[in-house]
Amino acid sequence: METDTATRWLSDTEQCAWRTYLDVNRLLTYQMEKDLQPFGLTNNDYEILVNLSESPERRMRMSDLAAATLQSKSRLSHQITRMENAGLVRRENCESDRRGLYAVLTDQGMETMQKVAPHHVESVRQHFIDLLSPEALADLHESLKPVAEHLRGRRGRV
Repeated sequence: METDTATRWLSDTEQCAWRTYLDVNRLLTYQMEKDLQPFGLTNNDYEILVNLSESPERRMRMSDLAAATLQSKSRLSHQITRMENAGLVRRENCESDRRGLYAVLTDQGMETMQKVAPHHVESVRQHFIDLLSPEALADLHESLKPVAEHLRGRRGRV
């Protein structure tokens, strides 16, 4: 028995919106990465620093940090090793679970975060926030919220 599997091709308007989103995503990611380079950081490094700096006791279980940053545990482990070598983070054993590990933001990591954050925020403003009106930002937030919620649900995250 054959079922109807007709492809729902994108309309010109949908195709334009999709390709513009992809273009902005790539260009903005590239620019943010470029603006972090003088500090010796990548976007992934910065995201880890942010997550740890906002966590209680500046620490997170490695599995939770992997989920928060959308990285595999293996990739995160390599990332944390590089950041450990730079003195930004350290690993600590989890007392309640012998197999568990924490990533902990060091004092040097926190100082780096405090030094870089103003530059990062200025970059976000210059290349994104200040280019849109407050109304456009509110509309963008409302427009993208259902997409984010849908994708979080597919990952099993709330």
